[in-house]
Amino acid sequence: MSLKLDTAPTTEPISLLEAKTHLRLDSGSFGDNVTVAQSIKPGSHAIAAAYTLIGSSVNVLGYNAVVVFNAGTNGAGGTVDVKLQESDDDTTFTDVASGAFTQVTTANDNAVYEKAYTGTKTYLRVVTTVAGAACEFSVDILTYMPYSTEDTYISSLITAARRYCEGFQNRAYMEQTWELWLDSFPERDYIQMPLPPLSSVTSVKYYDTDDTEATMSSDDYYVDTNSTPGRLCLNYGATWPTITLRKYNGVCITFVAGAALAASVDQRVKQAMLLLIGDYYQNREAGKASEKIITAVERLLWFEREI
Repeated sequence: MSLKLDTAPTTEPISLLEAKTHLRLDSGSFGDNVTVAQSIKPGSHAIAAAYTLIGSSVNVLGYNAVVVFNAGTNGAGGTVDVKLQESDDDTTFTDVASGAFTQVTTANDNAVYEKAYTGTKTYLRVVTTVAGAACEFSVDILTYMPYSTEDTYISSLITAARRYCEGFQNRAYMEQTWELWLDSFPERDYIQMPLPPLSSVTSVKYYDTDDTEATMSSDDYYVDTNSTPGRLCLNYGATWPTITLRKYNGVCITFVAGAALAASVDQRVKQAMLLLIGDYYQNREAGKASEKIITAVERLLWFEREI
């Protein structure tokens, strides 16, 4: 059996902001660190039924975010209601708790209203109701991340810490694609998959003595993601392919392991990563973490180590 990484994670369990907060790094110029995105552009907006005027979403993961509602002049009898919505996938949005702005009427228009976002979702947007008459307004989302000239270096430390912790636990934290190579199919009716948690199986391919590739039908197996480790199991009445395989690496299973969201990664894993990141950063010339830190890290990681 051998493993080959096909696609590395695109996100880490620890964000750059979380790592920098742990390292107590200060910001540079405030102006250089703020990004302003228009969710709803300035202008006169026509009457829109209950929260049907939908602003553009903004990626706020790892940032401090402030939403600025710039209220202009309301038409006679016009009102504007604005609230925040959040999402992990930029598709399904839910209302942010306490995310509604004060309703703007002709009595309190021509003013600026602000609301900080303190949630943990990836995307943020505003939705608006305009009633009674057309009203002038816009909504901006400001994102801020303390800047450091060492951001790239710190990001590399996050990756190094994750890989160490994953290697110790024999697990995958964030979604990543791997190839599991086997010399043959097993005698039993399932294959135990490495690097839990198992998310999905992309394909099961096999090679005959002439190196001709074939793909096993997904109708013949199901993917057990409830067990730990996960399993690739034959369906009732199905069998593994019976052709003569080449002598070595006759079977290749491509699978996805790891969680889709950083919030799903155990907090003890994140704490272990932060310990490593801090030690790597403070003792960068050493080339490795100190024995004291390694001991503390491995104590945190023993709880779900796969042998």
